[in-house]
Amino acid sequence: MIELFNTGVYLINGKEIIKDDADATVRLSQLGVCVTKEQARDGTIAAGILRSHNRNAGSNSLELRFDSLTSHDITYVGIIQTARASGMDKFPLPYVLTNCHNSLCAVGGTINQDDHVFALSAAQKYGGVYVPPHLAVIHSYNREMMAGCGKMILGSDSHTRYGALGTMAVGEGGGELAKQLVGRTYDMPSPPVIGVYLEGELNNGVGPQDVSLAIIGKVFNNGFVKNKVMEFIGEGVSKLSVDFRNGIDVMTTETSCWSSIWKTDDKVKEYLQEHIRGTDYRELKPAAAAYYDGFIKVDLSKIEPCIALPFHPSNVYTIRELQKNAKDILAKTDEDNKSSGLNLNLSLKYHNGGIWAQQAVIAGCSGGIFENIMAASDIIKEASIGNGNFTMSVYPESQPTYLELVKNGAVETFMKAGVLVREAFCGPCFGAGDTPANTELSVRHVTRNFMNREGSKPNDGQIASVALMDARSIAATAVNGGRITSAAEVNVKYGSYKFIFDKSIYEKRVYNGTGKAQAKKDLVFGPNIKDWPKMPALPENLLLKVVSYITDPVTTTDELIPSGETSSYRSNPLKLAEFTLSRKDPDYVKRAKEVQTMGNDELRKIIEKINSIEGCSGITQENIGIGSAIFARKPGDGSAREQAASCQRVLGASANFALEYATKRYRSNLINWGILPFIVTEEKALKLGSFVFFPGIKSAVKEQKDEIKGFVLDSKITKIKTTLGLLTGTECQILIDGCLINYYSHQSPQHD
Repeated sequence: MIELFNTGVYLINGKEIIKDDADATVRLSQLGVCVTKEQARDGTIAAGILRSHNRNAGSNSLELRFDSLTSHDITYVGIIQTARASGMDKFPLPYVLTNCHNSLCAVGGTINQDDHVFALSAAQKYGGVYVPPHLAVIHSYNREMMAGCGKMILGSDSHTRYGALGTMAVGEGGGELAKQLVGRTYDMPSPPVIGVYLEGELNNGVGPQDVSLAIIGKVFNNGFVKNKVMEFIGEGVSKLSVDFRNGIDVMTTETSCWSSIWKTDDKVKEYLQEHIRGTDYRELKPAAAAYYDGFIKVDLSKIEPCIALPFHPSNVYTIRELQKNAKDILAKTDEDNKSSGLNLNLSLKYHNGGIWAQQAVIAGCSGGIFENIMAASDIIKEASIGNGNFTMSVYPESQPTYLELVKNGAVETFMKAGVLVREAFCGPCFGAGDTPANTELSVRHVTRNFMNREGSKPNDGQIASVALMDARSIAATAVNGGRITSAAEVNVKYGSYKFIFDKSIYEKRVYNGTGKAQAKKDLVFGPNIKDWPKMPALPENLLLKVVSYITDPVTTTDELIPSGETSSYRSNPLKLAEFTLSRKDPDYVKRAKEVQTMGNDELRKIIEKINSIEGCSGITQENIGIGSAIFARKPGDGSAREQAASCQRVLGASANFALEYATKRYRSNLINWGILPFIVTEEKALKLGSFVFFPGIKSAVKEQKDEIKGFVLDSKITKIKTTLGLLTGTECQILIDGCLINYYSHQSPQHD
């Protein structure tokens, strides 16, 4: 079904696959191919797009300028506030501000709508695009209106992926968008490119989520594509509609890749023409000889309907396999989650010969796509979901999609079956809206099934869970009253539906001020919108206290700063910080604050211990800085939201210790907020409550030392070796200055 190539691979004429092994040179010669590996590396689609956006011409070190930016209403206030404080006077490139996350304006009083009003005033003042609430989810609007072949888009949401439309899109923390807004670049080494070769044709009942989950299950845990580009090629691409490709593409985020890109064809051309952007099309395909640093071969004909059990999209089984081994698999899932103190009791969902869910949701940028919803309506036609405890909701991705669902009869079909059809909203993806009852199981075609993404609060004794499935199998499940059912089990003739894009829906409601900044326009601040507090610069010597110690294999950004109702406070740094790690380590905030209020007697004793270390004499309260730190094995999987780092910083954090960082975007967030991203090789060197002293840390960062030595000040003083990994000169200076805002306060804005 899915084969991974651990060697590099040459792709010749888009078809011939040659492993980079001892026989590669001979096989290339037999095909008449005379090309070096580096020349072939330049033959990927990704290499060409990166090259055209790289301000550091001819270098493997990228300094990227994007074609446009995009944010939603959990992230844009902080980004604009950061850019304002850094000297921004207008948006130097198109910037789309959507309102699809904090759309439930009853939560927290007026503050969500206050953010929306702020965004409209910012679009007017600085020259941006404002998409009102409920009109479109962030990625759907960008697909419909902004993506184009050969472009690059940077978004402050981790699922910023428009590769199926020929756009390399990247989800990052807000600091990276702020850099673009003040005329700077996105800097990183050139990423490896992984070829994803699609072949064969899909079987009936298989949807994009099934293909996505099959790939995620194969590559996430082994890090096969981590921080790399996934490039989709092969004859199987042409067998998929653009909607289907979009549904796969947006889920590539869950593989931990950096970005994605697909070869383009007449179907993409037709899509862009339908969206009145035909001039944005150009054919993208690999050169006659292209070299990939890794390769994934996917036989579409062997993909089956899949399900991802709690609490990660990589916890994948085929539905057939789950049905066959339900007791064992559900018991294993229960046992795996007990280590986190969770009693899911999923085993109780198996009874009467089946596995039963209590809720179903199809929503957002992955599930709420036109073709997904039409296919689900074909399955559910003439049926009823019943009047029991099982419920189902459908959230179309945008109002233009909603209109086409009305025209094609899907909305009537769902309503007659007892299904609720709602507005464009990302809530079911991050834990706002459609919260199941305690212990219930929800099956969803959304992007993630992390803990609390269904809105439960385990610390309060409320625990529910989400399993990911494709819209088609969700509809089949609904027809059976909640009994988990594969769409391959139902005999349905799927219709052929034509999507007609009505741009006037956006023309009537979207404010497009790109290139029309109104400098005299005042920003509108609600009472919850606060400026960032001042952050201290990196001291010459640093004392850290480990105030949280997390040994889970992976720590998500949802655990670092919970999603859901806390989203309402994301424009208020001090208030939001009170929720930091609240569902993973409820005492973290108290411990972090205690570091900032450490008494003179305690500090004096620690400094005396430091001065007893050879080479560390002369340390005083005046020449040492004090901060908190967390240890986690692999933090930062999931969302791009910068608050996962900024909240730590607001509470006085100066560093993270990790065995590795789950994503580049979380590590970038740490750096942009002045938090040292230490990597350690031995987790037992630290423990909760450990003090760690780094002499000369400022000089070490400035000199970009490969290894940084510190001292753990427990009952016995021990040395610890750490590294900050590869840092650019700019990143080093940001850490020295204490955060991105401080860095820019010392600079002059650079606009092109």
